[in-house]
Amino acid sequence: MADLEVQYLQVQTTTDSRAEAMELSRAAVESRLAACAQVAGPVASMYWWDGALERAEEWLVLLKLPADRYDDLAAFLTERHSYDEPEIIALPIVTGSAAYLSWMRDETRPVDPAQGV
Repeated sequence: MADLEVQYLQVQTTTDSRAEAMELSRAAVESRLAACAQVAGPVASMYWWDGALERAEEWLVLLKLPADRYDDLAAFLTERHSYDEPEIIALPIVTGSAAYLSWMRDETRPVDPAQGV
């Protein structure tokens, strides 16, 4: 698997509520910035913020998309997220079933209103 160009990503972010996680997921998929999104949680998080160690209960959002959609998704998440500095990180999907990867690409292409698809 050496020398594979990353064509697909799993992007993750966290929120402080299930409602926000679900809304970000719905809006990203509806906007075709991600083919699918999963919400898991709550998860326990530990992090530094404003010089203090914080502990929080958060919801994890996982989004799958072609790598060429990352910049648009990151801008979308930054604009809509309630956190001042939201976690937005991308992990490469180095391989997967051809049918699933093709589906991810197809579902993140802009819809042509003239064709209704």
